[in-house]
Amino acid sequence: MPVVRLASETDFDGWRAAARALRAARVAPGDVLWTVDGSELFAAAEALPNADPGEFRVPRDFMALAEAVARHRSNQRFDLLYRLLVRLESEPNLLRIASDPEVAKARAFVRQVDQAAHKMKAFVRFRRVADAEGQEAYAAWFEPAHRVADLTAPFFARRFANMRFSILTPDLCVHWDTERLVLAPGADPADAPSEDALEDAWRTYYASIFNPARLNPKMMRKEMPVRYWRNLPEARLIPELIARAEAQVEEMVRQPASEPSRRIVRAAQRASRDGPYEGHAPVSLEEVAAGLDACRRCELWRDATQGVPGEGPGAARLMLVGEQPGDQEDLAGQPFVGPAGQVLDKALAAAGVPRAETFVTNAVKHFKHELRGKRRLHKTPDQGEVAACRWWLDAERRIVRPRVVLALGGTAAQAVFGKPMPVARMRQQAIRLLDQSQGVVTYHPSYLLRVPDPRAKAAAYAMFVEDLGFAWALASQAA
Repeated sequence: MPVVRLASETDFDGWRAAARALRAARVAPGDVLWTVDGSELFAAAEALPNADPGEFRVPRDFMALAEAVARHRSNQRFDLLYRLLVRLESEPNLLRIASDPEVAKARAFVRQVDQAAHKMKAFVRFRRVADAEGQEAYAAWFEPAHRVADLTAPFFARRFANMRFSILTPDLCVHWDTERLVLAPGADPADAPSEDALEDAWRTYYASIFNPARLNPKMMRKEMPVRYWRNLPEARLIPELIARAEAQVEEMVRQPASEPSRRIVRAAQRASRDGPYEGHAPVSLEEVAAGLDACRRCELWRDATQGVPGEGPGAARLMLVGEQPGDQEDLAGQPFVGPAGQVLDKALAAAGVPRAETFVTNAVKHFKHELRGKRRLHKTPDQGEVAACRWWLDAERRIVRPRVVLALGGTAAQAVFGKPMPVARMRQQAIRLLDQSQGVVTYHPSYLLRVPDPRAKAAAYAMFVEDLGFAWALASQAA
């Protein structure tokens, strides 16, 4: 049985060379053992075949996927990649079949690696230390879920260009001297730096920005896994902040509502009327929110509780556009907080997309519905209502200036592209919009809730997650 001994756990070049030789010799995937150099377990195993690999091309997407999968900690990763490589010869479009179990597994590995890289960027905390010469430097200990330290190293070098630092991980260490990056063997947890005086200031800042009204402990643990807490100075505050949250929210509710400034009210009243953009368009998200409460551009305001503006950072690289608020969104005044929002949150996490860094909104800002007894049932907005409300969506886009606008479903696509778009056929196709952002379309998460067949539902969800990852990668590249 052929045995491939790779130079390291992330020896992608070694895997590629061995895989080409194995494929040329027509070695079946199940007949290969992949291991890392230094293991004597298979010392007597058969050597690699000596065969000319000849001319063999694979899709560029496969190479990108394979490099990411090679960073995963699964012991099956190299075997999985070789199985896909062999299948590509007879199935050239294999990677487009999202429901294929092996393709789905590989893409899940990629999402988990991307998520590990994102977590590393978010949760590395530097502590002030002195180097061998007594000069000021910074060090951090981090244990990434997958082997992404070298992948994230350029990010930290750009972010802290004038700061000399070291990031220690069990896999390898990253050192930056303000001019060049150096990678070294992994470190031991005993080498982790101790606390410094800066951490008290950081904890004070974290407590000051904590919003008890938006507390969701389950989502917090998903976005900030407990495994990272021991290296986060703010983590010791979390139990106390959670315990005090309910009382703080009650106190906030008792406080009288603040009045918006007269300038914003006047701008909102102007924006609520039909008219050209010049002289009337909102210039801040605050003005958009105030203007929606006074909007009379169509008749949907009559039966809705309130207008629901978009939510997210004012300079998000990715904007998600849904159809309209649902029953729970109409009552809460926030987008995607109902069942479809829960599906969206789950899919964003699976795709490695941080919702806190996206701007989430709707094509139509008021809830269109009909009464059935005491229930308010959703009704799809018509083209006139979509066109009337596009004025507000365009205002949000001008203010946020996203690199990528992802339309969730047909109504959102109509608003974003100005024409109907076949969702199934146009998935993962970037279209340049007039403002130079890129438009992408996918399914609405409420569609996933309506799919009756479990297998079809699972396949649709996998495609949805894949589309979210595609849009985030596109936005990250543009950034």
